[in-house]
Amino acid sequence: MKASKRAKQLVFGAVALVVTAATMVVIGQATPASAHGSVTDPPSRNYGCWERWGDDHLNPNMAQTDPMCAQAWQANPNTMWNWNGLYRENVGGNHQAAVPDGQLCSGGRTQGGLYASLDAVGAWVAKPISNNFTLTITDGARHGADYLLIYITRQGFNPATQPLTWSSLELIQRTGSYPTTGLYQAQVNAGNRTGRHVIYTIWQASHLDQPYYLCSDVIFGGGGTPPVTTAPPVTTPPVTTAPPVTTPPPGNGGCTASYAKSSEWSGGFNANVTVTAGSSAISGWTVRWTWPNGQSITSSWNASVSVSGSAVTAANAAYNGRLNAGQSTSFGFTGSWNGTNTVPTLSCTAS
Repeated sequence: MKASKRAKQLVFGAVALVVTAATMVVIGQATPASAHGSVTDPPSRNYGCWERWGDDHLNPNMAQTDPMCAQAWQANPNTMWNWNGLYRENVGGNHQAAVPDGQLCSGGRTQGGLYASLDAVGAWVAKPISNNFTLTITDGARHGADYLLIYITRQGFNPATQPLTWSSLELIQRTGSYPTTGLYQAQVNAGNRTGRHVIYTIWQASHLDQPYYLCSDVIFGGGGTPPVTTAPPVTTPPVTTAPPVTTPPPGNGGCTASYAKSSEWSGGFNANVTVTAGSSAISGWTVRWTWPNGQSITSSWNASVSVSGSAVTAANAAYNGRLNAGQSTSFGFTGSWNGTNTVPTLSCTAS
């Protein structure tokens, strides 16, 4: 059976048998405790090595065609056989304190250093992908997810020659929670990045304080849009008021906007803004505010958002500008903060 086919069937706990001189040696066997999951598209480093070489890991051509996987197999074959067990426990959400620079791909040398070879700097096989892509986590144990944190290396960083550090990453998206379906996906916008990059995913499992730390090597072709226009995660779509039965006529009845933080964590937060038409119908709206504490927006949905310094302008999308009198719609965003995260004062202008 091909490795890719086994991956699709979620065959966890693989056992490698190497027959030499009529002697059978067990290379590695994943225990039930490690049968969890990983990013399978774009593939994490150890999942990709297992997918490409799991049935052919003694092939000498690996050293020439896939040298980073070759060094990982030589360091410890269980790094690949246990591709679904790269996690830590009891981190309390303080990921940067738990995982030092240079050890991000091994989760801070978790599991006694089992995954240390994944931190090796070099030209890992990278998957060419679109700047707007779907990230997929396959979870054979169906633990669910409290959230995913999705980082991408900054433009100009070269993972083939530089160790991965927190400062080399930009947080692109924090998702909401996922039910225990075993398949968790997020729509991600890499902006205008080009060339080789690392996508760094933190999957916070729901059943325990058990985060997974996963590096995926990719090549972007460019041509994306700035991340501020990224769509929301597919599992937690923002709520938009259903369109009215009758199309409201053009108008300028005024509008109001209210701001609410839906979640907040160290260094980041999610917020929703509700726009409500006044006493008569409106054909469009624009919400403006100024950040009081230096906050910034990393992704948004259901509005066209522009930023100039601390000033933010959010205009309606093509599909949610027309509102009947008293009708509401909403847009949302993910932001970053440091020190204080005071709610800004909003103004709303109708057109």
